[in-house]
Amino acid sequence: MTEDDLRAELVRLAASLFQRGLSVGTAGNISVALSDGWLMTPTNSSLGHLDAGRISKLDRDWSHVGGDRPSKEVFLHRAFYETRPGTGAVVHLHSTHATALSCLVAQDPEDCVPPLTPYVVMRVGRVPLLDYVPPGDPAMGDLIRARGGRNAAVLLANHGPVVAGRDLASAVHAAEELEETARLAILLRGLPVRLLSPDQVAVLERRFGGVSR
Repeated sequence: MTEDDLRAELVRLAASLFQRGLSVGTAGNISVALSDGWLMTPTNSSLGHLDAGRISKLDRDWSHVGGDRPSKEVFLHRAFYETRPGTGAVVHLHSTHATALSCLVAQDPEDCVPPLTPYVVMRVGRVPLLDYVPPGDPAMGDLIRARGGRNAAVLLANHGPVVAGRDLASAVHAAEELEETARLAILLRGLPVRLLSPDQVAVLERRFGGVSR
């Protein structure tokens, strides 16, 4: 895709997330890798009303070189690109159910999204719950970097999900899958639940070459 194509796709997919309630107000931010840098949604912008020409552009050194000022959470994105080879896009949302899950005490902070369906295994993988730090604090990037690229997604405690993918569509779809699985986890909370077994998870990972769990 050309840069113009990626700008248009970013506007389209961001609007879709907004229209379906996965992002509200000016919450959330998205980035996409380019051959000469990155595109990123501007700070205090609504994902539902992006202007393709005003999307922030950063060079390979992460310096702002075009468009409006980038999201104040640029360090979340940078940490994934620098530790997870092949990352082509990063999506950070405040989607309702994934954020709700991030506010609960996790039974396993290393794997806080249960393997309820095969699709969360195939598209998202293991999701650790990271410690709370205030929004805009670069320490969030440090927490992601400390994972060493082992995870394609994390939940920021009392904040929301951050998901990386090989391209923009993949990252958006994985973020949607994470939100849907979080919704199921909230709906099923307190009920006797049948999770996929470790053997069933392993089969899916072998068959579909899934992300790390």
